[in-house]
Amino acid sequence: MEATAKLRNCPMSPRKMRLVVDLIRGKKVNTALGILKFTKKEASKWLEKLLLSAINNYEQKHGEGAADSAQLYVKTAFVDGGTVIKRFQPAPHGRAHRIRKRRNHVTLVVADQAVVKSNSTN
Repeated sequence: MEATAKLRNCPMSPRKMRLVVDLIRGKKVNTALGILKFTKKEASKWLEKLLLSAINNYEQKHGEGAADSAQLYVKTAFVDGGTVIKRFQPAPHGRAHRIRKRRNHVTLVVADQAVVKSNSTN
């Protein structure tokens, strides 16, 4: 069984977020939380909250304390581009330079590793 958490319109470029998401994809939940806690990027703070939300969603689905007994891991994690806010900054000689403030959407899926192994043996 699995649970999903989504972060929409995070005010950070998708490229910067993907650097941190690649660190936790496929890892066990406890390992991923440790990695995010000691990573010095701003994206790690957003992803730590999102991972805790995914764990909580798993507990809501399967009963209180289910995440403690389960062997949860980050099954899927991906980052998509969100809306782009466009601004202009004055430049020399009466010109203007475009500034694009990018946003992203993050989707995180956690699943129980024991369930995956038992389904693959059947």
